[in-house]
Amino acid sequence: MDTKTIDQLLDRFEKTGVVGEGNSRVKLVVNRLVRDLMLAIEDLDITPEEFWSGLNYFAEAGRNGELGLIAPGIGLEHFLDLRMDEAEARAGLKGGTPRTIEGPLYVAGAPVAQGEARLDDGQTAGEVVVMQGVVRGTDGQPVAGATVEVWHANDKGNYSYFDTTQSAFNLRRTIVADAQGRYKFRSVMPVGYSCPPGGATDRLLQQLGRHGHRPAHIHFFVSAPGHRKLTTQINIENDPHLWDDFAFGTREGLVPKVYTNNDRAAMNALNVDKPFYEIQFDFTLHADQVRAPATDFARTRAAA
Repeated sequence: MDTKTIDQLLDRFEKTGVVGEGNSRVKLVVNRLVRDLMLAIEDLDITPEEFWSGLNYFAEAGRNGELGLIAPGIGLEHFLDLRMDEAEARAGLKGGTPRTIEGPLYVAGAPVAQGEARLDDGQTAGEVVVMQGVVRGTDGQPVAGATVEVWHANDKGNYSYFDTTQSAFNLRRTIVADAQGRYKFRSVMPVGYSCPPGGATDRLLQQLGRHGHRPAHIHFFVSAPGHRKLTTQINIENDPHLWDDFAFGTREGLVPKVYTNNDRAAMNALNVDKPFYEIQFDFTLHADQVRAPATDFARTRAAA
């Protein structure tokens, strides 16, 4: 079927069963995607069996909550980040901490702490890590009272809420920076992990000849009145998958140095009997900009 015939077919579809104006934006997007899919079916000679197999695959992925993994796994979430980078550049925004993917594992409602927090529940295995820094604007000035939401996996690569063996909000907190824009938290060093073995994402990646591994990382939302919300994560240096992340989340500027602190007084202050890790990382937020798309947008997320 040629393009002209497909366009005539789509025109008939649009004029059939009309009962109202509908939503112009939805019509525009759906009609474009349907047209592109029809052209792909024609160009690639996709068979009915392949079509229905694909449809059933996405239905299964949706039932099992894996669409949020497939989107970063095939690069779409990273693509959206790059489009936002371009939009900000067109609006004249330069610098700032790089954004990167949110992923599907944020949970709203984490306990709020002022300035400093302990993320782990005291029962979580792993090496102790202390991370701290300052939230600033692009003018270099501290952003007093900025909100730093942080979440990460445990030593098995699992996240609380989704892993029901962990305590509520384990390794999740909302930290309100002090008057100098400073935040600090103690936690346990996360490890890298893989998408669920045998799940929809894993099976797709295998068909694409790719692995499903992520390097160790820590997620953040950083926000403040008058500033653009930042969605980002830092990755842990020396992880074998640091620059080979199946979700394309690693970006330059988001791999801070990890230091080992073996000072006895510092260990005593944390009540630990062996050296611990330290990470220093400052966040830089852009001021609100009406010419750039919003960075705080509606998205269905888990809430405890």
